[in-house]
Amino acid sequence: MTLLMEDLPMIDLLRKRRSIRRYRPDRIEKKSIALLIEALLRAPTSRDIQPCEFILIDSPELLDKLSTAKEHGSEFLAGAALGIVICADGTKSDVWVEDCSIASILVQMVSQSLGLGSCWIQIRNRDHISGLTSEEYIQKALGIPAHIKVEAIVSIGHPAEKRKPVLKATLKPEKIWHNGYTEPYIASSPAKKGRGL
Repeated sequence: MTLLMEDLPMIDLLRKRRSIRRYRPDRIEKKSIALLIEALLRAPTSRDIQPCEFILIDSPELLDKLSTAKEHGSEFLAGAALGIVICADGTKSDVWVEDCSIASILVQMVSQSLGLGSCWIQIRNRDHISGLTSEEYIQKALGIPAHIKVEAIVSIGHPAEKRKPVLKATLKPEKIWHNGYTEPYIASSPAKKGRGL
């Protein structure tokens, strides 16, 4: 029996996920878009306030316009089949940035499970060449009111590039600490001490 990407455990999807910036011109199927929408709407938010709003962009003209949203690092959006503008009502929650970030990574993981590529495009705290902030540029382009804050855009499409997974050997276990910031966590140490985690 062949395993579909959506049948893989989350850790396997995470191991394979890479930022994809080149896409084939194929459109994304409606059933896949429905699953991406479900992922966005299922994303947890602090105190279940749900301040997030999502704008799906599949117009080539709009994708092209948004691909210039910041000075560097958004141009590949022009080749994507779909862009999802990740926003939130800044008047509803003081942690809307975190809520948007959670939704962003979840939709990227679901994209991966569907065999699609994706990439995060940072918007908050970035500038447009016109002198506007990237956020202001997008608000103006899409008719977004000022209280709806723009965190990022996630580009999604059928990959036109294949990137090798990050090797486990390149991960940095020295960033993991145990019971405080003074003792590095060593995977074998809890067992040696007779304690499990």
